Amino acid sequence: MVDMEALENLINRTSSRFLSEPVPDQNELEKIYQIALRAPDHAGLKPTRFIQISGEGLDRLSSVFEEYAKKNIKDISDEKLEKYKSAPFRAPMIIVLVSQIKEHKSVPEIEQIISTGTSAHGILLALNAMNYSGIWRTGIFAFNQKVAELMGLKENEKIIGYLYVGTPTNSPKELDPVDTADYVTNWA
Repeated sequence: MVDMEALENLINRTSSRFLSEPVPDQNELEKIYQIALRAPDHAGLKPTRFIQISGEGLDRLSSVFEEYAKKNIKDISDEKLEKYKSAPFRAPMIIVLVSQIKEHKSVPEIEQIISTGTSAHGILLALNAMNYSGIWRTGIFAFNQKVAELMGLKENEKIIGYLYVGTPTNSPKELDPVDTADYVTNWA
């Protein structure tokens, strides 16, 4: 039997930049992480971990972004510094996507990063199914070892992005129809 509701969730998921309270509760987050950790994972390395940030944690992340910018961006303008400091407050929760790169003879680093990226898609789909939303953000704070160090990550850990999470405050954006023929080559 085909679950049409599940398929519609997959087809119609969108990101939302405008997010507010409420965020998923602990039971919902447990389900979301269970879904995320079903991402493809060659050799079962489990390279993915998440840093869940809300409340005062957003202040801590703001301080990390500010410290990085002051120390590493030459002649940063006050406006740009303020933009970086306020970035964490665009949503009531952030889930930091971390790849823990592990040495393995058959699983290269890029494959482990892709696994973490796939887990992010699982989170976004789960949020959408639960009537929440999120948006994946990167910018200068992703794939940045200095930011990772400021956040207390290990040398083998890479931040591949930040999922901003909450309840959308705007209507879902209209999605353009996709003509799969533009993206699929059939070798049959």
